[in-house]
Amino acid sequence: MITIKNAVVSYREDVALRGVSLSVKKGELVGIIGPNGAGKTTILTLVNGLGKLLKGQVQVLGCMLNNGCPAYLRRRIGYVPQIHNIDPRMPVNAGEVVMMGRYGRLGLLRRPGILDRQVVESLLSLVGMSHLATRPIGHLSGGEQQRVAIARALAQEPDILLLDEPTTGLDRRARVEIMALVNEIHRTRNLTTLMVTHELKTASAICNRLVLMKEGRIWSQGKPEDVLQEEVLDLLYGDDNKVANYF
Repeated sequence: MITIKNAVVSYREDVALRGVSLSVKKGELVGIIGPNGAGKTTILTLVNGLGKLLKGQVQVLGCMLNNGCPAYLRRRIGYVPQIHNIDPRMPVNAGEVVMMGRYGRLGLLRRPGILDRQVVESLLSLVGMSHLATRPIGHLSGGEQQRVAIARALAQEPDILLLDEPTTGLDRRARVEIMALVNEIHRTRNLTTLMVTHELKTASAICNRLVLMKEGRIWSQGKPEDVLQEEVLDLLYGDDNKVANYF
């Protein structure tokens, strides 16, 4: 589903990825962990066809992405970014945000039909947001906004789901609920899922494999029980023990 070979990515003077190679099989749930600035989000950017390679290759769903991502392929990749502050005056409700995920399949000149509305209603129910479908997106809590963002990504009916730190900025209860939702979606829909996360404890329970990154390189990878050892985390995070100790 995803093959990255010797990828080098640079943002101005900063090298984000230094010869990274990674393969993800169909149906895997792979977690990417590591300290800030390790290059985790850049991996998702490459898979989404938005990263600019200096060297290397990226192949997603059988298509080489060295020259960008074709529109038809982008529709097969659902992306959930980190939560950002949303203006409460924005005149768009939760249901309309989820419907935006259907537009890639509809095209610009087609209006949503009965099937599209049914898909949106089903996804709002899946993420537990049916009762807030008509509420403005800016009036929702961070956890509620993230549920809507996940539903919008699923509305594309993707083959691959990318999640960039889906619990950042949420309280403990919301973090647990979002990670449980990610696990349920992966289990019931058999999506190939790539998730950047700091939730080490939950990731160890739901991920098939963890990729540990540091300084733009893949430092280690394997089954959670093999790589999430105290001595490994101490080396990975260095002096930043607050993340390692959380596990």
